[in-house]
Amino acid sequence: MAENFDLVVIGAGPAGYVAAIRASQLKQKVAIVDKQWMGGVCLNVGCIPSKSLLKNAEVAHTLRERGKEFGFTFENLKLDYSVAVKRSRQNSDRLTKGVGFLMKKNNIAVFMGEAKFKTKDTLNVTDKEGKVTELQAKNIIVATGASAMVPPVWKVDGEKVLTYWEAILQTTLPKSVVIIGSGAIGVEFSTIWSAYGVEVTIVEMLPRIVPLEDEEVSKELEKEFKKRKINIMTGHKVESVEATATGVKVKVSAEGKETVLEADQALVAIGFRPNSKNLGLEEVGVKLNERGFIEVNEKMQTNVDGIWAVGDVTGKLMLAHVGSTMGIVAAEHIGGHETVVLDYEMMPRATYSYPQVASFGITEAQAKERGYEVKIGRFPFQPNGKALGMGDYAGFVKIITDAKYGELLGAHMIGPEVTELLPELTLARMMELTAHEIARNVHAHPTLSEAIMEAAHGADGNPIHM
Repeated sequence: MAENFDLVVIGAGPAGYVAAIRASQLKQKVAIVDKQWMGGVCLNVGCIPSKSLLKNAEVAHTLRERGKEFGFTFENLKLDYSVAVKRSRQNSDRLTKGVGFLMKKNNIAVFMGEAKFKTKDTLNVTDKEGKVTELQAKNIIVATGASAMVPPVWKVDGEKVLTYWEAILQTTLPKSVVIIGSGAIGVEFSTIWSAYGVEVTIVEMLPRIVPLEDEEVSKELEKEFKKRKINIMTGHKVESVEATATGVKVKVSAEGKETVLEADQALVAIGFRPNSKNLGLEEVGVKLNERGFIEVNEKMQTNVDGIWAVGDVTGKLMLAHVGSTMGIVAAEHIGGHETVVLDYEMMPRATYSYPQVASFGITEAQAKERGYEVKIGRFPFQPNGKALGMGDYAGFVKIITDAKYGELLGAHMIGPEVTELLPELTLARMMELTAHEIARNVHAHPTLSEAIMEAAHGADGNPIHM
């Protein structure tokens, strides 16, 4: 006998559990299914534990490299990385339990097991013991996320060749590592490991690191990474990754020349593939694109009535906060509530390397390619009083505006806590404010946010402290 619901959500990560909560608030009878854990990759082996490790890395870097600057010395400094990992697991567990509490608070039925479509409105959920529960619902949201993409010939063994999953859980550090890919995962692990003295080499196939960011941001991050003795090999293609008796050999090529890199470990961080297989999607007629991502419209509907998809499995913009927002939009459409249309290009993007990188909108190059006449406002953190006081003043704020109307086209920041500075800019964009209005908004002194005000003054043609 099937259990009946208004909505069943497959996947309890940030996209799925948020969709379930919002639907419950809108008086839907909701169930959520996950084969492993509440909170998904983000809370368990992604965003949350990595931020804990990054904080430990910040402290480690200060103790190892900056004692003279701050007036302290150590004769025998000992850093225990396993304690950092333990702290990260505690923070992860705390938030995961919090998601479980939210499910109970919102009367959401939880089923742990693997879900598969039987029909377009019926799921079979198989638990670890093999017991099958049948769930029936008017609407089903697929929020199964994505997994690390690894070429089949690169054998991930979890010890010498890793993905983010194994890397975030290991309690000991390699002496040397080759990181393949310089997106968020690659540069964040570079930050963590180099802070503890690991010899890090980044290999990036494209001409610059963090290649989706503004070109000036990429140059600044590379400069700061090199100060940390991180070796960077851009424009290099990885030909092979091979585990050896003592570590790994990574063969790379550039302009016809091959180089073999040897290290204790290799981290593969080249992208993600959708978790869309073995769900029975094809059997019920759900359309996938050529890469396996589920195709959805602006309401998060698939081509099959009653089946929806949100988060990384759609490939729209693979960020936790975007997935959560998609989940809310889907739930509101299902519940007949007023909602919004998402502009993925204008979503905030955050990378927690050192220094941090944060952006939204289009880059300067993209704006020019689209025919905009642009005005640029830039302001470095070096003259910012708060940044100087923190001893953390590398980087800058860059605001891009349309010269004709003053419209905010994008902002690109690198520096101290810039991920916390994004909301003012994305809110300004949403409310159709201009650089002039941001500049006229009084910012407290001394704060890092003054760099945004100064960059806005610059974009408005009236820089104050430059």
